[in-house]
Amino acid sequence: MAALAKLKGQPAPAGQPHPANDQGQNTEGSARALLRFITCGSVDDGKSTLIGRILYEAGAVFDDQLTALDSDSRKFGTQGAAPDFALLVDGLSAEREQGITIDVAYRYFSTDQRSFIVADTPGHEQYTRNMATGASTADLAIILIDARKGLLPQTRRHSFIVSLVGVRHVVVAVNKMDLVGYDEAVFKQIEQDYRKAVAGLGFASIDFVPVSARDGENVTSLSGLMPWYRGPALLPLLESVVVVAEAQVEAGFALPVQWVNRPDLDFRGFAGTVARGRLRVGDAVAALPSGRRSTIARILAPSGEVSQASAGQSVTVTLADEIDISRGDVIASLAHAPVVKQELQARLLWTGEAALREGGEFILKLATASANAQIVRLHHSVDIESYAEAPAESLAMNGIGLATLTLDRALAVLDYTGSRELGGFILIDRLSNQTVAFGFVETRPNKPNGRSTMQVGMARAVALRLVGWRGAQERRVWFEAASWRLASGLLVFAAVALPTGQWSLAAALGLGDLVLRPLLKRLHARVWAKRTPPALYDGAGI
Repeated sequence: MAALAKLKGQPAPAGQPHPANDQGQNTEGSARALLRFITCGSVDDGKSTLIGRILYEAGAVFDDQLTALDSDSRKFGTQGAAPDFALLVDGLSAEREQGITIDVAYRYFSTDQRSFIVADTPGHEQYTRNMATGASTADLAIILIDARKGLLPQTRRHSFIVSLVGVRHVVVAVNKMDLVGYDEAVFKQIEQDYRKAVAGLGFASIDFVPVSARDGENVTSLSGLMPWYRGPALLPLLESVVVVAEAQVEAGFALPVQWVNRPDLDFRGFAGTVARGRLRVGDAVAALPSGRRSTIARILAPSGEVSQASAGQSVTVTLADEIDISRGDVIASLAHAPVVKQELQARLLWTGEAALREGGEFILKLATASANAQIVRLHHSVDIESYAEAPAESLAMNGIGLATLTLDRALAVLDYTGSRELGGFILIDRLSNQTVAFGFVETRPNKPNGRSTMQVGMARAVALRLVGWRGAQERRVWFEAASWRLASGLLVFAAVALPTGQWSLAAALGLGDLVLRPLLKRLHARVWAKRTPPALYDGAGI
């Protein structure tokens, strides 16, 4: 307890507001607004330690938690006699045993200036899906970089993912400055390298703070060990940064229907959370994808009947006309309404263990709607080192690429940049029921070549399925089988033509052998598959 007792005597200083990256002057309203942020970066960059230190300095750790931290630090800690603040957020036994973050840990805390929800996400490549989940609701990302190692592949991957999910504000915390002697040159080099690496990702603001999370340097107050740094400490920066929110309220209204509320014969309401925009009683709306129109008759909120509702509110609405609307449909304003599509072009973050290939079939979930989806074309993948796009036949685990999907039903969607709720989706494996991809809709028109990408993609998918053209290994197997069939056909042709001299008959028999042999092989396999007892198959009946 000696180390903690010493720390307890160090109060966290109050941060001073400041404008961030010329985004505008800070105001009391914006400073006190809730800020959702994540910590991400490569493994062992100190993400959990930083969050634990912030929680302690902000007074969000109770005495009994400090007592438990002292005990846990002696048992699981990696800081010697000092308290291991990472244990405040790494609560799973597997995380403590291995000293890594596996799942997303959410923590809530507040200061005199602002309230926060922080998601501590894992750095291991294996758990990238958990990091993407945490980033999907964040307003800002703290990307940690180990001062000794500089930019790593996972640093680049996480930076690309946070830009992909719509996070536009980044704070780069260059951690473990104590291990490089608080060298300004190291910090400046990392800042230069990172700005160059993410120049094309479209971040609205990027701040850099040199810190030592373990020792608390530049975490809540400026450190005397880095006098060359002229900016604010990390927590005061978070308290005052101005996040430019998307204009969800001013956009067209959209309400994905989650539940049809029918308590009796006299009431039929449609419940859900407003995805964007503002609706008022009397507004003209359309039910999508059917396109049938009506007007808003009543709006019911948890507090009772209201005259209007805006993005983020959970409401039940009734319409002036009886329209067939069910879960998954969208009630939207006539202006700036979502588009109805049965073919989607989307960025995919693939998290399945088996590679994604064209022709794959999945269950797609977008907002409250579900549909069967097929990957009909994989346009390209993204090189995580250079962010360059290159043609690809597949996406490996944690790969990112652009694909075209066809659905078995039309859905109302928006571009992801305009609405996370109606532009983001997940793909679910039919057999394992596991989430295998995150998707981000891009509502771009088809190329003016006379054929839609759906037609081209479906034709290509059919061709791929016929010949098994899925990858290098599959191509080799197919060409090997084709060569044997051709050799067999030529042998039949020669066996008939040479003794008899009947070239036409020989050609017909050779062609027949080439075509019929694989069909007879399949028929033979099916007949024996039906007659073979199940117990003879490996694992059957066990």
